[in-house]
Amino acid sequence: MAIERTYAMLKPGVLSRRIAGEIITRLERKGFDIVGLKIMRISRELAEIHYAEHKEKPFFGELVDYITSGPVVAMVLEGDQAIKMLRLIAGSTKPLEATPGTIRGDYAMHTNVNIIHASDSPEAAVREIGLFFKPEELLSWKDGNSGWI
Repeated sequence: MAIERTYAMLKPGVLSRRIAGEIITRLERKGFDIVGLKIMRISRELAEIHYAEHKEKPFFGELVDYITSGPVVAMVLEGDQAIKMLRLIAGSTKPLEATPGTIRGDYAMHTNVNIIHASDSPEAAVREIGLFFKPEELLSWKDGNSGWI
């Protein structure tokens, strides 16, 4: 098993629609350990750093505007192949291509307000976790169910 950590963010629309609990439940039922969790408002400066790779793309401004428009739920998840697994569960970034049963497939209607962010590589996970969490805010733990997941 390759236990790794990944970063996930439930975007502002999730709290507005009152579906954060449903999505977190899906992640827990899949088997992820939540090792970091907080509700926060992202500053414009932090949003621009987080999405720096998209700075030259035409949708950058909309992306930053949306992510700073309300509170988000920031999470660090731990599990076997967590990065790839979360990306699969999140579904395609484009809701029209997101398979039913994925988070985006079940809850997202528009790409520019898609429900969840999920790190796309080990390097991105490390960078994003570092942007949103201090090391002392992360807690690894075991509940005894690892043999069943």
